[in-house]
Amino acid sequence: MTTVVICIDGFDPEYMDACETPNLDEIGRRGFSSVGVSMMPSVTNVNNVSVVTGLYPESHGINSNYRLVRETGEEVYMESGEDILSQTLFQKARETGRRSALVTAKDKLRTLLGDGATFSVSSERPPESVVAAVGEPPEIYSLEVNGWVVRAAAHLMARSPDELDVVYIATTDYGMHTYAPDEPESRRHMAILDEVIGELVEAQPQATLLITADHGMSQKTRMVDLRSQLSRFGIRGDPVPIIKDKYTVHHSNLGGSIFVYLGDPDDQTEAVKILGEVPGVEEAMPASEAASRFRLHPDRMGDVYVTGDPDSVFGDPSQVEMPPRLRSHASLHETRVPIIGHNGDFQDFTLSENRDVGRFVHERVLN
Repeated sequence: MTTVVICIDGFDPEYMDACETPNLDEIGRRGFSSVGVSMMPSVTNVNNVSVVTGLYPESHGINSNYRLVRETGEEVYMESGEDILSQTLFQKARETGRRSALVTAKDKLRTLLGDGATFSVSSERPPESVVAAVGEPPEIYSLEVNGWVVRAAAHLMARSPDELDVVYIATTDYGMHTYAPDEPESRRHMAILDEVIGELVEAQPQATLLITADHGMSQKTRMVDLRSQLSRFGIRGDPVPIIKDKYTVHHSNLGGSIFVYLGDPDDQTEAVKILGEVPGVEEAMPASEAASRFRLHPDRMGDVYVTGDPDSVFGDPSQVEMPPRLRSHASLHETRVPIIGHNGDFQDFTLSENRDVGRFVHERVLN
């Protein structure tokens, strides 16, 4: 029997509250539907890796979408499976003789997560066979691309000569970054997702289905420049965006938390005090405290971790302008996520965090 995990990028619970989703509602009624929490920072890579490993970042090593490698001074996108320090469900499936598929909108997730998958497909680099069956994928910055992703996964499930044991589907959050839950475009986007998920369930009635999100989403109105705040006190700091990736139309690389690397680590205590008093900052903390509190990998973060209030994001005005209308994530205010399950052995299994979805696959499907 196939287990399908769908990670809907940016799927804040408010979208289910504001939009009609009859198929998702029915799936929840047949199984369960709840609101859980994501990992921090509430960004795509951290949470997708947490789901496919079932672990916290302290174990799998992905603290961000983008990082500074302190040993070399190089800034890199976290897009390679070599960066993951723990076993993914695709690798475990291969190790145990099972077949798996990864279907995603963003190609960065294909390259990050896909090692070990029997099939690995993204809408940005689709195989000709999938295009022939499902059609050309819509543009990545569109509401329609997520429908293509789910249909591509359904095609692989239907056409695979041997049953797939695990299918992982990851969408893109362009729609959530662009439109609030109560806007008509969001209703259209959610209707697309609801329809294709309903089609998948109808075509695969025996499949176990788990749905969650990597993070939520909220409106932002203020950009906070931490570099200039530190320089006022003679402290050299390099704020490195946690949210940064190649999909800048989504968020302009502006997110609600950030790692600050200091020129002199001895400035840490003073930097924490200074940054904690900056308007828009909810909390500034030493790296060791952040690693312990959020279960982050201690060797892959800056000297100071800063989180924003509900309205604020962090950025450098010399590099980016604050968009007139910005919806983003990465703070504690975007950690609420749906967790929906249907047709599985969920009894006595705790599903309170999005990573628990992957833990279920590791412990109850692939063992």
